[in-house]
Amino acid sequence: MLSVLRDRTYLHLFLAQVVALTGTGLATVALALLAYDLAGGQAAAVLGTALALKMTAYVGLAPLAGALARRVRRRTLLVGADLVRLLAALVLPFVDRVWQVYALVLLLQAASAVFTPAFQATIPRVLPDEGDYTRALTLSRLAYDLESLVSPVLAAALLALMPYGWLFAGTAAGFLLSALLVLPLRLPADADADASVRDGTPGAGTGTGAGAGTGAGTGTGAGTGTGTGPGPGRGRGKARGPGSSRVLGARVFLATPRLRALLALDLAVAAAGALVLVDTVVLVQDGLGRPAGDVSLALAAYGAGSMTVALLLPRVLGRTGDRALMLPAAGALAAALGLLTAGLVSGWADAHPAAAWPALLVLWLWLGAATSAVLTPGGRLLRRSAAAADLPGLFAAHFSLSHGCWLLTYPLAGWLAARAGLAASAAALGAVALTAALAAARLWPRRDPEQLAHTHPELPAGHPHMADAAGAGPVRAHVHAFRIDALHRHWPTAVG
Repeated sequence: MLSVLRDRTYLHLFLAQVVALTGTGLATVALALLAYDLAGGQAAAVLGTALALKMTAYVGLAPLAGALARRVRRRTLLVGADLVRLLAALVLPFVDRVWQVYALVLLLQAASAVFTPAFQATIPRVLPDEGDYTRALTLSRLAYDLESLVSPVLAAALLALMPYGWLFAGTAAGFLLSALLVLPLRLPADADADASVRDGTPGAGTGTGAGAGTGAGTGTGAGTGTGTGPGPGRGRGKARGPGSSRVLGARVFLATPRLRALLALDLAVAAAGALVLVDTVVLVQDGLGRPAGDVSLALAAYGAGSMTVALLLPRVLGRTGDRALMLPAAGALAAALGLLTAGLVSGWADAHPAAAWPALLVLWLWLGAATSAVLTPGGRLLRRSAAAADLPGLFAAHFSLSHGCWLLTYPLAGWLAARAGLAASAAALGAVALTAALAAARLWPRRDPEQLAHTHPELPAGHPHMADAAGAGPVRAHVHAFRIDALHRHWPTAVG
């Protein structure tokens, strides 16, 4: 798994992700304690609203990342976003009003909404081999787990020595180091398609079709697109402006069965994750009467479960496949939320105070493990579902759509906990997770091969995309790795 770190560019990107996420993890703990300090028992509502604003920034601005990635050097985009996040983190310790928390969180997350999709879309360009990319996905999942494991433990240690406001300084340091690691790199996108867009010259873009008929150039003028599939020849490609990457990404999601299922799975993860991130501070401090440092330990248990599963996934995925792992994991999320609801409704924690704290840690470990089993293979599904030239738009669309799920669950977790109690919050989120898991099982076909037989009745006779088609007659079928693109706008039905 660590062999991908031999690539210098990926090593820098991975380390940048690690230090930025470690800083973000410190901010997660500090923000929860700041909300509790400003609002007391209403901290869940404040935190839920702040995190909903975070998702609003993601949903609204992430689609623009695909456009920016085509017009701004990828390195400039990543470094600039890090510097904006650094400034927001430096100001957070000095706020004394709830609205100030909301404003700074919105600014910080607006920068993250630009940074993250651009970063995700860069990795498959740096590591084009599928095996290397799978290993990079695992390492990326481990980096995210640092936010919920190492960072909370570090935060707990720091809280014993200093006020929580100093944790934001650690956040700023993480963003600064991230920028310094990215700054010396020459990223792949800077040398090819993006250059044609910046210069306004005709671009030679990678074709979006599975055959070699009509490609989609990435230049601002008419480009010549080279197809990625088996058919011979080259076709004239249309220029693709910034807005079309958003349209393409959303269209790919709506038209691809496995990606519709992925969006449902994202909703199940968001339901469980919102409860952990929003309600933990109230559950630990008010519900169990534990000290502030134990909030960090509970979040660390969640991260430990996630990291453990992420380490095992490369071997597991080779045996089971994505669907067989992700769907049961979503069911496990719903089951864990159901257990938590039952414990809160029955007053089990009050009746068994000595066992309540370790039981919570085990449950958070469970939630973290199931979350990792759902999220880590998601990048593999995205990569299977679009050509290389369309990956930035697809990653941006996924980032926006998946965080729309969190936009629903964050306020649901916070406002219900503040108004109706933690049991009502857990019950509602459990129902969301269960519904989403069942929907994903229905949307994702049991048989989901990459190569599909299909026809093109709309193409004229002799079209180069159909050069490898078998049989005779006006409507002939051929087989290749199927993706939604300019030539393939609808998912095919069975071709006999």
